[in-house]
Amino acid sequence: MVKTPTVKSSKKTNAQKGRQVNKSAIISDELKKELVNYYKDMVLIRRFEEKAGQLYGMGLIGGFCHLYIGQEAVVVGMQAVINENSSVITSYRDHGHMLACGMDPKGVMAELTGRRGGYSKGKGGSMHMFSREKNFFGGHGIVAAQVPIGTGLAFAHKYKGEEAVCLTYLGDGAINQGQVYESFNMAALWSLPCVYIIENNQYGMGTAVSRAAAGETLASRGAAYGIPGLEVDGMDVLAVKEAGKKAVQHAASGKGPFILEMKTYRYRGHSMSDPAKYRTKEEVNRMRQERDPIDNVKERLIQAEVGEEELKGMDKLIRDTVSEAVEFAQKSEEPDPSELYTDVLIQV
Repeated sequence: MVKTPTVKSSKKTNAQKGRQVNKSAIISDELKKELVNYYKDMVLIRRFEEKAGQLYGMGLIGGFCHLYIGQEAVVVGMQAVINENSSVITSYRDHGHMLACGMDPKGVMAELTGRRGGYSKGKGGSMHMFSREKNFFGGHGIVAAQVPIGTGLAFAHKYKGEEAVCLTYLGDGAINQGQVYESFNMAALWSLPCVYIIENNQYGMGTAVSRAAAGETLASRGAAYGIPGLEVDGMDVLAVKEAGKKAVQHAASGKGPFILEMKTYRYRGHSMSDPAKYRTKEEVNRMRQERDPIDNVKERLIQAEVGEEELKGMDKLIRDTVSEAVEFAQKSEEPDPSELYTDVLIQV
């Protein structure tokens, strides 16, 4: 068998060392400021998704709804290493990506509830909303459909001579789709500035990755095309940032695409309709207690002498922001039936 060119990190992950890895570290003022920002961003995503889950249970959100709870460090860490010209595209587990890109929680929540004040005027729902202003190109309901589009966005960046990359997110289930490899081939052939981020949350719908994906790592899936890959501790925002910086620099310098496999974990089911009986409660609780990305940062901040009361204050402000988003959504009107015929493109 040919040895794959997967890039391995020489540093042990927090999972290998345990949470104690942060206890003896010296945190600079600059890093402290960064961690505060990451903490706020991750908590916003967590509280927003918790509220979305509640609204879904109340029947105020219809259709499909896939929550990002547990995976917050991935998108927050990656967003920290790109410039404002870069683009982002993802699949249907997308609310966290929207918020990390700077989209207004009010507009996101209004779209989830199908209201006129939403980013897609209430017509797209959870899986299909966009923001050209924030260079966020969706939210896509078809498994892996966003990967060729992300590759096209990277082509556009190169064609226009922009200093930018496209962050193309996909799941561990999507990695087995044929269009992914067509995209890999094209991106490698044309040296496109695309970073493919595989959010490996251990389960594709109800099937464990070990039962669905052959090979040692998903990071090595680009080996046939000469695309380097890196396994990353996706529960550690600083590890994500470090790996993301390397991948973005590689892609932006004209060397072509890069693959990041983020080893992360979702606490909820695949979607709101999934009871997740294919894994034990003990497994989920262990991940929450030992590997939670927000608690990881919280511990580092406490070590840096950020008080519990200050952290609680941040949490309260974020809860207020989410409450305001819910209020905005509930007060926003539903779309007029005539909206069914707007923004529809046809080719004749």
